[in-house]
Amino acid sequence: MALKLSIYDIILGPVMTDKAYKLNRKLQKLVLKVHSNSNKPLVKEAIERLFDVKVDNVRMLIRKGKFSRLKNGHTIQKSDVKKAIVTLKEGYKVDIWDQPGLNIVPSENTGKSLKDESSK
Repeated sequence: MALKLSIYDIILGPVMTDKAYKLNRKLQKLVLKVHSNSNKPLVKEAIERLFDVKVDNVRMLIRKGKFSRLKNGHTIQKSDVKKAIVTLKEGYKVDIWDQPGLNIVPSENTGKSLKDESSK
């Protein structure tokens, strides 16, 4: 029995990492967590319909869950995560990083050290 996924079930959320931020800013790529049963055509259709953009390419990867050891000696495996790296066509942009309520700390060094601030 095939699993019916709507476009809202396919996209689970953005991946918030430094690498995903750089890909979005410089190369117009989105890095998204997607449903484990989704495939490239489903992700492409969902992105095009949700964000009203044209998708050039979709690359998928599965990050395997890590093994963790508990105090009593048992080991468990965390769940796998499926990601999609979506390249948008020229002229389209989706900026998921400039949303209200999202605090991004700038990575530029201001040139001040901790000693300068503590001596005031």
